[in-house]
Amino acid sequence: MKLVSYRESQDGAAQARYGAVANGDSIHDLTTAQAPTLRMALSSEGIEGIAARADAMAKQARGIPLGSVVLLPPIPDPDKILCVGLNYFLHAKEAGMDVPARPSIFVRFGSSVVGHDNPVQHPGISEQFDFEAELAVVIGRRAYRVSEADALDYVAGYSCLAENSVRDWQRHSNQATPGKNFVGSGAFGPWLVTPDEAGPVESMMVTGRLNGEQVQGDSAANMIFSVAQTISYLSTFTELLPGDVISTGTPSGVGFSRKPPLYLRPGDVFEVDISGVGLLRNPVAQAN
Repeated sequence: MKLVSYRESQDGAAQARYGAVANGDSIHDLTTAQAPTLRMALSSEGIEGIAARADAMAKQARGIPLGSVVLLPPIPDPDKILCVGLNYFLHAKEAGMDVPARPSIFVRFGSSVVGHDNPVQHPGISEQFDFEAELAVVIGRRAYRVSEADALDYVAGYSCLAENSVRDWQRHSNQATPGKNFVGSGAFGPWLVTPDEAGPVESMMVTGRLNGEQVQGDSAANMIFSVAQTISYLSTFTELLPGDVISTGTPSGVGFSRKPPLYLRPGDVFEVDISGVGLLRNPVAQAN
């Protein structure tokens, strides 16, 4: 099952809705007064309840054309977005850093990501706007101090995330937060894919393309810390809630490691393509 959040018009004041993608080209609206967002639906009925409603709706109603809506991040209102830095062996090598003994964690704010096909905002204040293709994990139910063996039972689904970074601002101090949270600098989408449809994480290929040319690519099996290890680690110190997002790190090939460096500029198009999950595409625009 694929789930999207969307608006039916470009009007930013239009109600955000959510639904299930049918036949790859239409949406069955699942929005209710009791659960007006996908995050709230995950919290109140779980992914199983959403799936049951989606099955019933598919038998009763015609869908809304997928191409007629504005896609939002699958979870437009997450309680938190937690990101893992330096989580692929080859990325650690290109960065000239040791393989970490524990996950390196930082946070992103919800305002720092846009949906599929929406423009990513080049900050303007810096020329070091770098691309990062990543697999995102969406939590489906409360997880606190869960074991690695049980961790995947808490996953609602997977998505793509362009965890783009403003590198010089990232290095202002030992904390990465400023370089990771420029408004609209990243992207998340196009949808949430449930684990039964996505398949095992270890079989996923994470690919980044800049203007149609592959610049990143690696198997998710080459993560330093697996999805299960990361969930278990995070849940040891914080309560993971339904709709929380975990971005699992980027493969090698990022712009700052190249000679000469390769950074995003207005007019570029960056794509995150993950097998079993989908393709997230975003043009780059100059921030106002």
